[in-house]
Amino acid sequence: MPRFLLRAALSALIACAASNLRADDRDARPLPEPRAFLDEVRKNIRSDDALLEQYTFTEKRIEKRLDGSGGVKKIKTETYEVYPSAEPGKMYRRLVARDVVPVSASELAAQDRKQQARTELSEERRATEDDAARARRATQEARERREEQEVVDEVFRMDDIRVEGRENLNGRSTVVLSFAPRPGYKPVTGAAKVIQKLAGRAWIDEQDRQLVRIEARLLENLGVGPARLARLQKGAQTYFVRRKVNDEIWLPAEARFTGAAKFLLLFGARIDAIFQYGNYRKFSVSTDESVDTSR
Repeated sequence: MPRFLLRAALSALIACAASNLRADDRDARPLPEPRAFLDEVRKNIRSDDALLEQYTFTEKRIEKRLDGSGGVKKIKTETYEVYPSAEPGKMYRRLVARDVVPVSASELAAQDRKQQARTELSEERRATEDDAARARRATQEARERREEQEVVDEVFRMDDIRVEGRENLNGRSTVVLSFAPRPGYKPVTGAAKVIQKLAGRAWIDEQDRQLVRIEARLLENLGVGPARLARLQKGAQTYFVRRKVNDEIWLPAEARFTGAAKFLLLFGARIDAIFQYGNYRKFSVSTDESVDTSR
C-alpha cells in the first residue's frame, strides 16, 4: 500500500480523544486513566522509517491483480534486502528475487555499484557543506518535525475516537479503538485531508502504549501519485500490523491494501498488495544477531 497512506493512518489512530475512553463491559479491570494513557502514547509516536534505519531486514512485496469476481489474474512478487543508508530517510533496498527466482550475481553487483556511488556522493556533499547549507538542512529537518506534530494535533480535533474495550493479541493486552471523521470538520494539513477519508479500528498495546494493528477503509475516492492521476476507490481496505521484536522495539510485520484503483482516469484494476517484513538484524559492524518477529 502507499507509504503515505500508512503514515496518515498511523497518525490518525494513535491520536485519540480522551473524553471517549470508557470501561469494557466484558472486562472488570478499569482501563488506563485516559489523559495519562494518551500522553504516554503520544510520547511513543515516531515514524517506523526512523526506527527501521537502525536495522537490516527483508521486505517481500506481493501484488495480485484481481478480476471483477475477486479471482487472481496475475501475481508479481519481489523480495528485497533492506539496509540503512548514509543518507537519512533513503534506505538501500537491494532486490534479491523476482517471483521466487533469485536475481543474478551481475545484477546484484550493478545495484551495489549504484548504491556505492550514491553513498559517496552523499558523503562528499556532507564533507563540503558550509555553515549556510548546514543551517538550511537543520531548518528543513525542524520544519518536518513541526509539520508531523501539527498533523497529530489536528487529528485530536478532527476524529471521533471511541474505546471498544480490550482484546488479547499474541498474548498481549490491547486497548481497542474505533475511529471515524467528525462530521463538518475542515482539515488544514495535507495529511489530515487523507486521514479524514479513513474509518476503522486500532489496537494499542496496553503495557507499551504502542500501535499494534490498524484496520481501515476508505470512505470516499482518494487521488494518489503525481497530479493525482491514480485514484483509490471508495471501499478499499487496508491493515497494518506491528510486532515487538527482540523484547525491546516495535517494528512493522505486515501491511496490506485491497481494493479498486483507477489509473489516468481511463482504466481500472482491483489490487491485493501485501508487504511482509522480517529477518530483522540490529545494524552494527560488531554484530549480526537475528531478531525474531514471530512474537
